[in-house]
Amino acid sequence: MLDKANNIISSVSTIRTALEKLTLLGEALTLFVIDPTSVLIGVVTDGDIRRGLIRGCKLEESVETIMNKNFKSINEEQLTSEVVDDLKKSSAKIIPILDKNQRIVRFVNISEINSVLPVHAIIMAGGKGERLMPLTITTPKPMLKVNGKPIIEHNIDLLTKYGIGNLHISVNYLKDTIKDYFGNGKSKNITIDYLDEEKPLGTFGSIKLTNSYKFADLLIMNSDLLTNINFADFYKTFKDSNADMAIATTSYMVNIPYAVLETENGLVKSFKEKPTYTYYSNAGIYLIKKELVNEIPNNEFYNATDLINKLINTNRVVLTYPILGYWLDIGRHEDYKKANEDFKHINF
Repeated sequence: MLDKANNIISSVSTIRTALEKLTLLGEALTLFVIDPTSVLIGVVTDGDIRRGLIRGCKLEESVETIMNKNFKSINEEQLTSEVVDDLKKSSAKIIPILDKNQRIVRFVNISEINSVLPVHAIIMAGGKGERLMPLTITTPKPMLKVNGKPIIEHNIDLLTKYGIGNLHISVNYLKDTIKDYFGNGKSKNITIDYLDEEKPLGTFGSIKLTNSYKFADLLIMNSDLLTNINFADFYKTFKDSNADMAIATTSYMVNIPYAVLETENGLVKSFKEKPTYTYYSNAGIYLIKKELVNEIPNNEFYNATDLINKLINTNRVVLTYPILGYWLDIGRHEDYKKANEDFKHINF
């Protein structure tokens, strides 16, 4: 995992210091040079040092004399999937994400992620998990382990694969267990903050507990599900449709073991022998425009269905997105057993 502090060097540092720092880097042999105001001004690799020494530079000279001013970066306010796709085609590996003042927010290893999505993620993790008692007496449901790792951590790791670096976790029941495990997110190279429910606020009520979301779109998901949803395609579909809200769905098939008659006013209009009907169920993953947070009441119990119905009734655009990959809601003991078995065979 990249540690931002290890990959940054001050412009007043010497070439010797840069060489020493590069020697200690195990994952990314690149240093990012910042000026006294923390603005990124260049990069240094071992190749830059080697070329500098060949030119006659001395080890005690400033690192500025050898740094490369032609570097690739991503401005977090101009994030698009197209920008990331272009970078993935280049030889660049470690890419800094910059704020509007050209200061480093974090790094991403472009070769290890699927995309960098400009969304702020919120994971709902405040429930008691009563159907999974006694497993959840001392362990919150999101922290139950699948393949040796908490369920919620699988979801956080999936978010990071799509370059999502800003995350809020909504907590209530046994919340310190979750907070102590993830902290501020440094170990994941992301920023984690917490939405503390003083009382149950439903699936969406806690979203209103802060206004510090960094991006114009929010990705909200339940913590007790296991999935390999393609977040990049989900986001692209949402943006291309100019929807106010997108709901990820999973298909549910119902096999009728009898012939079905469709009638009207007592007359048979059609006849189907043992039909199969496919329905689409809410998968507990949503994309919404941040402005919709204003529609959520303050400190009141409020579910996702409340917002969905309000949007539909006011003729807003509510989009469905079918999950074509794996999805499982871990709500019962048999689901939890299935999740651990499925993980052996599914590519997450």
